[in-house]
Amino acid sequence: MKTTKPKQSFYAYQEKDIQTIFDQMESAENFKLLYQLPTGGGKTVVFSEIARRFMERFGKTVVILTHRKELCTQTSNTLKKIGVKNRIISSKSGNFKPDCDCYVAMVETLRNRIKAKKIKTNNVGLVIVDEAHHNSFRKLMSSFKKAYIIGVTATPFSSDISKPMKKHYNSLITGESISELIEQGYLAKPQSFVYEVELNSLKTGIHGDYTVSSSNELYNSPAMQDLLLNAYKEHGIGKKTLIFNNGIATSQKVYETFSEAGIAIRHLDNQTSDEERKQILKWFKKTKDAILTSVSILTTGFDEPAIENIILNRATTSITLYHQMVGRGSRKLPSKKTFTITDLGNNIQRFGPWEEPVDWKYVFERPEEFAKKIHYQSNSGSAVQSHGLSAELRAQFPNTLEMTFDIEGFYEEAIHTEKKPKTVIQQSIRQHAKMCLENAETLSQAISLAEALQPEIDWRVKQYVKCLDNASKNYKEWLMEDYQNRLKGLIIKLFNKVKAETI
Repeated sequence: MKTTKPKQSFYAYQEKDIQTIFDQMESAENFKLLYQLPTGGGKTVVFSEIARRFMERFGKTVVILTHRKELCTQTSNTLKKIGVKNRIISSKSGNFKPDCDCYVAMVETLRNRIKAKKIKTNNVGLVIVDEAHHNSFRKLMSSFKKAYIIGVTATPFSSDISKPMKKHYNSLITGESISELIEQGYLAKPQSFVYEVELNSLKTGIHGDYTVSSSNELYNSPAMQDLLLNAYKEHGIGKKTLIFNNGIATSQKVYETFSEAGIAIRHLDNQTSDEERKQILKWFKKTKDAILTSVSILTTGFDEPAIENIILNRATTSITLYHQMVGRGSRKLPSKKTFTITDLGNNIQRFGPWEEPVDWKYVFERPEEFAKKIHYQSNSGSAVQSHGLSAELRAQFPNTLEMTFDIEGFYEEAIHTEKKPKTVIQQSIRQHAKMCLENAETLSQAISLAEALQPEIDWRVKQYVKCLDNASKNYKEWLMEDYQNRLKGLIIKLFNKVKAETI
């Protein structure tokens, strides 16, 4: 195959990786390789050049698989730029043609064409799988038994832990790390701002990540909306900003909150029409300090280098999603050498700083161990080990950001500073009183909230009694009753004072 344009020049690290991949290809019989390169490192450019050189060297057809139509178009355009004639196989058009040796297709579309016997795969010599961690490609591998396979991803960790990537790939090649790309001037340097958020009310779904419903409930609360707005005002004013949320309802709530504050913002989700989406993205591109709030649809196939501020208004247990979201702000421009990350989901605490090197070979070879570590960190995202607040109880305190209280930690501090242990209970009661007062309009409402806290009170008292070691059962039961009485007494004492100060 001949190219129609001069060969593009590549960065040194890209050329090195391309050479390494071809060296392995020359010596391997069953070639199934996974290639890792960070978001922003130019994965599409690298595998497009691999396709070009493969066709030139071996004279066989190349198929590039993606999981989204935006990625199909992006890949096709990149191939054209380096002189590779290619066709997109869509649901409406496109079969293998004699005059073309390179095809780009979504996995399901190509699978349907092969099943319908409209496409023969005999002459396919190389299959490149973009965003390989999605694992949807495995449905097609039996159709390409004689072809070389190259999977490409920024995070070689399967989206389905029951189907680890090492089952489908024989080896892993890792490219430059994020920190190396920053140091060499290829990626912008991040500055992170972390707001530790209590995530007790979040629930995990069948795929292991936090559910949309529990995320909406937490992040739609007045306290979290205020925290988001204040965080933006502290670190994002004047910067082109992308806000990631876990649910459409939360993103819409963010739109309302910012709009009411007089801040220009747009909302985008997967239900937005194509025409409106184009208009919103056009506005976002041309407006210097534009803010775009969205769900996870802008994590792949979207590139706006001018983004200066990423806000993670959600928590996730997916290291892939974490890297994709932050990576949207990592593109470097002559006028942009840094960008900011505002984390409102304890994600940096869970996965480590985005720019911190990850041992991807360990992740690839021992995915089960890595998954356990992530699961542990997800369950211990706060310094306070919580027994788990019910969603019903959490919903009654929408204006309260921090509902946990580290009984053991406060007890150790009291002993260390030679205070009486009972000061721990006093501090706990004061926190509960504050929670009731800031979520009630009337005294009777505040008292009702105190009564609703009884399960939480019982748990705190049990933790306190454990610290004491030798407390009796009768003392524990008396303390639970006394705690509630003292809490109500403090609420009555403070109610008029607090309401008078707010007038």
